[in-house]
Amino acid sequence: MAAPKHLIKKYANRKLYDTQTSRYITLAGISRLVREGRDIQVVDRDTGRDLTPLILSQIVVGEEKRSDTETVDSLHDRGQALFDYVRRTLSGPAHLVSSRVERGRSELEELVDLAVERALTRLSIPTRRDLEALGARLDELEAAMARLTAREDGGRGSAPRQRTSARAR
Repeated sequence: MAAPKHLIKKYANRKLYDTQTSRYITLAGISRLVREGRDIQVVDRDTGRDLTPLILSQIVVGEEKRSDTETVDSLHDRGQALFDYVRRTLSGPAHLVSSRVERGRSELEELVDLAVERALTRLSIPTRRDLEALGARLDELEAAMARLTAREDGGRGSAPRQRTSARAR
């Protein structure tokens, strides 16, 4: 029987709470747990969503940033511990692993999409959705102008010009 996972809850204020020690924990603390061989799970306190892949990737990025100032042996040891943890995690049934990876990929895509949308909004740059709405509105206005022109010309004018949408190009 597998040992129970070391449960850590992530609060909305970005604090991480270790349920076994009943204390807040840092990413460095989680990294230490992983190096010790503990099987951890990080969940969002409000939704229950599994955030373990996201937190582990943050730890790896943090380790990479610090690697310039630390010895190669220390980095190798930490990397080996993280690699061992990933190997243990992936030794479960294949369908569980693939669904976890897919869920993590989906969550990451959602985070990236949200970040890009926020950045575009802050920079006052229109999104694809904004451009498509604008294109649809232009099509409506061109059609209305063509109808007005046709009434004034008594039907003698040229046929209305159809605009191609940005997506069709």
